[in-house]
Amino acid sequence: MSSNSLRFDPLTPRIGAEVHGIDLGQPLTDDTFDALHDGWMRHQVLFFRDQALTIEQLTDVGRRFGELHVHPMGDLEGHPGVYRIHADASTKRLSGQGWHSDVSCDETPPSASMLHLHTVPDVGGDTIFASMYDAYEALSPSLAGYLDGLEACHSGRAIYEAYFDRGVDSMRDKAYPEAVHPVVRTHPVTGRKGLFVNTGFTSHIVGLEEGESRALLGFLFEHLSQPNFQCRFRWRENSIALWDNRCVQHTATADYLPNVRSGHRITVVGDRPV
Repeated sequence: MSSNSLRFDPLTPRIGAEVHGIDLGQPLTDDTFDALHDGWMRHQVLFFRDQALTIEQLTDVGRRFGELHVHPMGDLEGHPGVYRIHADASTKRLSGQGWHSDVSCDETPPSASMLHLHTVPDVGGDTIFASMYDAYEALSPSLAGYLDGLEACHSGRAIYEAYFDRGVDSMRDKAYPEAVHPVVRTHPVTGRKGLFVNTGFTSHIVGLEEGESRALLGFLFEHLSQPNFQCRFRWRENSIALWDNRCVQHTATADYLPNVRSGHRITVVGDRPV
């Protein structure tokens, strides 16, 4: 497979591209991987069609991006680093609801996430992605400068205990992960700045009074969800999305039940946000 065969078709001018000319089930040459990685850095989230990958092939691709990350609630038995995404008529708690960056409550949150859905509803179940680069760059210079000096607490308790009803003893580290990260992080590869707070995990801004923190986070949560920063992906059978948690947030629509939406997601160990 040659890197010259790759084609990136942007979904929007700001974020997202569909990739053609690649079979992720085949070993990637260094040149092809480099071209793929460059496109990923440029578009922030990439989409692939007609990729009938086994779990082993999916993890092989993931390992090209780095060490696989183990989910706080545990992974698919026998496949560390692989998290099952599944919903059907009996599902009471859907994964991926609300704007979030995957597991931002970890000390070193995941860099890459790659989701492969092998079973999807005929319609519905789309995923929406938003660029945190563009959300940050759209702020006034005064507010952006103020946010640059702030930190926020990210906690997994509300998601894992209250929403998924998981006891602390069932968690990866026998604790609900919690970490303090900068409100604005600098991407280690591109050097661009982006907002790094999200409704799923960010509990409060460090050093502010409760009301101040709530008001500022409320503004940021509304701001980052603007349609101008977004692209929307309609899944088909054996589609894959590869996104960068360091500069992208996402949310899954919950409009498809009782139909089945099923697949596997891998995440890659990232770096400490700075």
